[in-house]
Amino acid sequence: MRPVLGIICCTRQVGVEPAQAVMNRYVSAAMRHADCAALLVPALPDLMTAHEVINRLDGVLLTGSPSNLQPGLYGDPQPGDAPFDPGRDAMMQGLVGQVLAQGKPLFGICRGLQEINVTLGGTLTREVRDHHAPDDVGFTDMFDHHHAVSLTPGGLLERVHGRAALRVNSVHYQGIDRLGSDLTIEAAAPDGMVEAVSARIGGATVLAVQWHPEWHADTDPDSALFFRLLGRALRSLPLFSGD
Repeated sequence: MRPVLGIICCTRQVGVEPAQAVMNRYVSAAMRHADCAALLVPALPDLMTAHEVINRLDGVLLTGSPSNLQPGLYGDPQPGDAPFDPGRDAMMQGLVGQVLAQGKPLFGICRGLQEINVTLGGTLTREVRDHHAPDDVGFTDMFDHHHAVSLTPGGLLERVHGRAALRVNSVHYQGIDRLGSDLTIEAAAPDGMVEAVSARIGGATVLAVQWHPEWHADTDPDSALFFRLLGRALRSLPLFSGD
């Protein structure tokens, strides 16, 4: 039996109705390159709790999303930039708490990195420059906006990639300001923006990136590697052969 990955949903508007949704690229990249089954976790905290489903999951992936975290979650009194997704915020907090309490893997992409940081007591900034494409470009060009990141010497990503830097695609309007408790910086942009974090918390493996490895996971080995690491974590294997 393959391990089962829980993938959080977003609340999205489909026509005139709200819907629970995850873009196929996250689900297919995870299932293919982590070699796992997947269950979608709806962002409906009024109807279910993370505690009810966590025992059916071997780990959790927090995906990217068009929505931003509500600023009150990290103590920012400013109203922030919509759209927001309060249902996802609440379900995410429950999932993170349950995953860490049970020592299961927790991986994040883009918003997912920000969610992990905030849940562990960190804060976010909206002072983000050059981390997203110009507003007038098309959807594909937006996700193909790239920049360099430096990998932390001796860190997990530097060891598994076998080099000191990557070029990554960048589509975000918020980023980490103060780093959350127990998190280690794995990568940073030239302007100092944190681009990846890792942690080992109560036996739980945590890895999150600000970029979008799901976008070209089938054609880019660096992107596929993120999900291969997820697959190893779901099987309780060390992420690096030397560990």
